[in-house]
Amino acid sequence: MAEFSKPAVTKERGIRHFFAAAGYSWGGFQRLLQESAFRQELLFAAVALILLIAVGATIGEIVIAMVLFLGVFAVEAMNTAVEEVIDRISPEISNVGKHAKDLGSFAVFCMLVASGIYLFYIIGSHLLFR
Repeated sequence: MAEFSKPAVTKERGIRHFFAAAGYSWGGFQRLLQESAFRQELLFAAVALILLIAVGATIGEIVIAMVLFLGVFAVEAMNTAVEEVIDRISPEISNVGKHAKDLGSFAVFCMLVASGIYLFYIIGSHLLFR
C-alpha cells in the first residue's frame, strides 16, 4: 500500500525557495509568451510607454501605467491558467467550462479597458491642457 503522508513534491526552504519560485515564474512567463493575446498586450504596453514619454508624462504617471499593465499581464496569466485547466479536465464542450473561460476573458477585458481609460486621460491631458 502506498504511503500518502509524503508530499508529491518536496518544498524548498530559505533561499532555495526563492530561486525555485523565480524559476517557476520564468517558466510561466515563457509559457505566456506563446499566447498571441499576451504578445499583443506587451506591444500595447510598449507603445503606450513610448507615447507617455513622447507627451511628457511624469514619472508617477508612467509608473501608474506600468502597474496597470502588470495587472493586465497577471490577469492574462490567470486567464490562460484557467483555460489550460478547463481544457485538461473537461476537453468536451460544457457550459461550466465555457463560463469559466468567458469570465477569465472578461477579467482581461476589464483590465485592458482600465488601462486604456487611464492612457487616454493622461495622453489627452498632456496634449490638450499643457
